Amino acid sequence: MKLNERSLAFYATCDSPADNAGFLYKRGERHTAYHRRWFVLKGNMLFYFEERDSREPVGVIVLEGCNVELCDSAEGFAFAIRFGGTKSRTYVLAAESQAAMESWVKSLSRASFDYMRLVVRELEKQLQEMRRGLAGGCGGSREAAGPWKPKPSGLEQSQERLPALPAILPKENGCAVWNNVLGADRPPGSSGCGGHDEEASPRPPPLPPRRRVSNGEAASAGAAVAGSPSTFCRLHEQYSREVARLRQDWQQRQRGPRP
Repeated sequence: MKLNERSLAFYATCDSPADNAGFLYKRGERHTAYHRRWFVLKGNMLFYFEERDSREPVGVIVLEGCNVELCDSAEGFAFAIRFGGTKSRTYVLAAESQAAMESWVKSLSRASFDYMRLVVRELEKQLQEMRRGLAGGCGGSREAAGPWKPKPSGLEQSQERLPALPAILPKENGCAVWNNVLGADRPPGSSGCGGHDEEASPRPPPLPPRRRVSNGEAASAGAAVAGSPSTFCRLHEQYSREVARLRQDWQQRQRGPRP
């Protein structure tokens, strides 16, 4: 596999989040001495630097087709990364504590694409089992679950049941008549009592018919309105005399009987 050094160096030092990072002791390939290096795990690539602030990594380990296991070594908290094949190299690393060693072994074991592929297969299997359980619980139907569609609300259902109103409502004496409109399509034997139909959909109450004024009433009302001012004066004088008489009687009752 060909690796671009510049691309790897940029990926190792960029701001992308790392899966794990810290100091580990790495045993040399030719010399068995351990050297302290700064390791950064990103995806399935384990980069190691001479120092934490180094600009470029010293090397990279591609974690594919390998096993991470504990090993016996002069250094404490040691573990090894073993690759398949007779000529493959085994990387021996050592952590500074038990907790650090467990953290690195766990993260390195989960870094390969083979492990991710197994996780995805297991999740797909669980998802299929859940779908089968849901399909069996819904009345035992064996049909494939189709796309989910929301159920219409009560308001939408009532709107579907209501008859369409005409653009111009019929009027009687200048007022719209609702009962004529809503009852136009009603069958002859149905009754509209209580303002509700058979499906309990509310109907507005009918408006009372406007009272027609006869010609005689209109003439008398016009004559009363068009009366002369002398009629009002006579009425005013008559009521004023009545009020004065009642006031005089009340004053006499307040004074009591004369001796």
